[in-house]
Amino acid sequence: MKRIKDWEELTIQDNFLFLKVMQNKRLCQHLIEKILQIKIVEITYPDTEKSIDVRWDSKSVRLDVYVKDETGRVYDIEMQCENEANNGLAKRTRYYQGMIDMELLNKGDVYDNLKPSYIIFICTFDAFAKGRPMYTFRNRCVEKDGLELGDEATKIFLNSKGDSEALDPDVRAFLRYVDGKAAEGSFMKAVEDEVMRVKEHKETRREYMTYAMEIKRRELAKFKEGREEERSSIILNMLKDGVAKEIIAKYVRVSVEYVTELGKKNHLL
Repeated sequence: MKRIKDWEELTIQDNFLFLKVMQNKRLCQHLIEKILQIKIVEITYPDTEKSIDVRWDSKSVRLDVYVKDETGRVYDIEMQCENEANNGLAKRTRYYQGMIDMELLNKGDVYDNLKPSYIIFICTFDAFAKGRPMYTFRNRCVEKDGLELGDEATKIFLNSKGDSEALDPDVRAFLRYVDGKAAEGSFMKAVEDEVMRVKEHKETRREYMTYAMEIKRRELAKFKEGREEERSSIILNMLKDGVAKEIIAKYVRVSVEYVTELGKKNHLL
């Protein structure tokens, strides 16, 4: 099971702390503006009841930092500390995009009402191993260079290990800070101050402890479930090989009744 960090060990890389820091509207808005090089009048945080938590339940999704601006544009910002096999990270943006679009359209709405959306993954690694600090993706035509689909859906992957003078200075400083470097510049000093403020907040600390306990409980349940499946598989294979129920029970450390019930359930007895 993955070790859950103590409260004192948390950094901006940790999802819980990142989310809390990004609840500071001024800092969150400034980061979005600098990444996208746009100007936003104001951002709002939609009703969290409508959001969904992917980390717990594949049938629902809570996006890390989900905000809208005054024009209806939507921004989802995610902190990613682990890459995923089989291009899983890219596929996750596809899944998130579908969930966001479903949220944006009320029943009976036409597709024209879909507003521009931006999914931003802040990665502590180079997701595409090309050495760039930032990768921006939009749907484009394969046959005609420069022809965009125009669906107004943008996915961005930031790489804290990368650097480029072409990046906005605040974005460069933010990526260095995510990578464990010292805070540089007024914006990052403000982010660092917010990190410290959150970590000194007793109620937030208690909230994290409850959150950590729930993660441990769920991971333990999954671990036990996996052990149970492994044990059942061993018993079934031994039954298929003709091993006596009493021998199986002795070496797997279960009752003969348990072996019998499992065997009958799988039509082996």
